[in-house]
Amino acid sequence: MAISVSSSHFFLRNPPILSSLPSVSSLIGLKGWGRTVLVRPVQCLPSGPTPDSESEAERGSSSFSSSSSTSISAYKWCAGLGSVGLLETAYLTFLKLTNTDAFCPIAGAGEGCGGVLNSEYAIVFGVPLPLIGMVAYGLVATLGLQLAGKNTPFGISESDTRLILLGSTTSMAVASGYFLYILSTKFPGASCLYCIMSALLSFSLFFITLKDFGLREMQKSVGLQLLVASLVVITLSASYSTAQPVSSSNSQAEVELQFFKTEITTPSSPFGLSLARHLRSVGAKMYGAFWCSHCLEQKQMFGREASELLDYVECFPDGYRKGTKIEKACADARIEGFPTWVINGQVLSGEQELSDLAEASGFTNTDSIQPS
Repeated sequence: MAISVSSSHFFLRNPPILSSLPSVSSLIGLKGWGRTVLVRPVQCLPSGPTPDSESEAERGSSSFSSSSSTSISAYKWCAGLGSVGLLETAYLTFLKLTNTDAFCPIAGAGEGCGGVLNSEYAIVFGVPLPLIGMVAYGLVATLGLQLAGKNTPFGISESDTRLILLGSTTSMAVASGYFLYILSTKFPGASCLYCIMSALLSFSLFFITLKDFGLREMQKSVGLQLLVASLVVITLSASYSTAQPVSSSNSQAEVELQFFKTEITTPSSPFGLSLARHLRSVGAKMYGAFWCSHCLEQKQMFGREASELLDYVECFPDGYRKGTKIEKACADARIEGFPTWVINGQVLSGEQELSDLAEASGFTNTDSIQPS
């Protein structure tokens, strides 16, 4: 539509006429001063941001804030769970280095915590497995704390630090899966609370780290994860294949042993006889198994006469075969290895020197003590 003005004396002195025109896409022709003036209606926009742009900015900011908050929360979880794992493995490392049996609140029909943690599978190329776990958990806890505080160590970029964290948790999860397989196949019926707890921590750390990466980053890092998983499996397999050619061919789990009475060949000394009488008088008990070579060596220390005086408890009086349950008295005492001494409430695991047994029981030797 066009408006034609024929008067040559028309002046554009009334601007409101333009503001009153409708905002349409057609052109308006104004003829004046002998010329035609074309005016395209323009819709004015406010100088500030529109409500739509403000809402989009707010949504973007909110999304970024939520993502950042989720990442920090994931890193805090990594730091917390890593610290728990660090404490557990530090405790097991201390027991391993001091040759002390771990306390196991749940004892299975098999070897239990002590048998598993003291087996050849608890060492990788000569290094105690709990020590390796302590280093791994310590690394994860440290990286989690650094990332949560936006303070990456040694000048490493945040992206590289996250990749190190992912590689660490991946290796821990793969190793835990490998050890669970070993536990179920090599130690049937055994219950190792520390092994299960470590596996739960490792898998939790792995899934928390993986969730933080997102789908696109996961696709980029899948090659790294496969490489780490392969290295872990190859390393553990190589370590155990070189460490157990003898035990694999002579496994007690596959044989049946009839009970037999061991013969003590050494004579007893006056000190051994006196100590044996004293141990019996204070209620000290020695728990053992007929097939245990360490139990035989302990009796040989006392000698033939003195070993008969000891309060000895046989934990497999009916023989040993796969699935045989330990004697109730041994199960009630939570015996996990042989020999085990219980003296005045104190538990001593493994062979003990006679002087150590005397000290633990409060025995003092005098010249007047003579064998009967």
